[in-house]
Amino acid sequence: MTKLFTGFFLLLLTPFIGQAQKTTYLQSLTVIEGKTTAETAVNIGRQFLGRPYLPHTLDVNPDEQLVVNTREFDCTTYIETVLALSLASHDVADKQNLLLFEQTFQKYLTKLRYRNGRIDGYASRLHYFSDWLRDNERKGLVADVTHELAGKMSVAKPVSYMTTATYKYPRLSDSTVYKQIAQTEASLSQQSFSFVPKKNIAQAEAQLREGDIIMLTAARPGLDMKHVGIAVRYPNGRIHLMHASSDLGAVVITSEPLSDYVLWHKNMSGIRVARLRSNRILEASIVQGN
Repeated sequence: MTKLFTGFFLLLLTPFIGQAQKTTYLQSLTVIEGKTTAETAVNIGRQFLGRPYLPHTLDVNPDEQLVVNTREFDCTTYIETVLALSLASHDVADKQNLLLFEQTFQKYLTKLRYRNGRIDGYASRLHYFSDWLRDNERKGLVADVTHELAGKMSVAKPVSYMTTATYKYPRLSDSTVYKQIAQTEASLSQQSFSFVPKKNIAQAEAQLREGDIIMLTAARPGLDMKHVGIAVRYPNGRIHLMHASSDLGAVVITSEPLSDYVLWHKNMSGIRVARLRSNRILEASIVQGN
């Protein structure tokens, strides 16, 4: 049984002009809260369909700080915002307690976005999605289920995209930050991982669940993930991808099934899949302070 409620969530928006001039506003979301955070994530994710795509929204302040923007998204901030809202929804019983909901939402957003859930400079942000997955699995928020899927294979891939494309990342002009990012890349490069090659995605589709976090692996050298979205299952049983699309300039659901979407994109090599932990496991993680 799902529960319908209208939540007037007080969300903190940090504009592009910096921390000192941030404003708050009320945004009304009609949410069907599911039995699980994954079900709720799909419902909340649909509320943002049509919102514009905008890159680099986290790089608007001179110092690293939590940026909340529910007006426009890139693929990563869309995922993080939806998951943080879903986790907060299941964590806060009193949906009319706006202050508590805002604080809980920001707690989860920080926990998802930053290494060990703490903001400690630019390099503490989980820039690589394989790092995001590794850290959030360690924190008990998600589980990497790729190794359970049909057609998966194990690989290792050197990661070096940020330090070889520093012109895209002005913060790396700081030698200390550069070294920190390089250390992260070295650590990721040493780890093997499971992924499902694009030719095998249709074979694994039946094992995917609605609300799974679908990470699309990059075909190009030096880069781990190209894109990320949320799995939604259509009435015909096929899995589609709900995501913030740079190609279409908005949050959309793919018109074609996931397997076809990946096959048609030459810059994608396959998928990795993460699954939100059950509420019971999440509660234990929170109690332990992870």
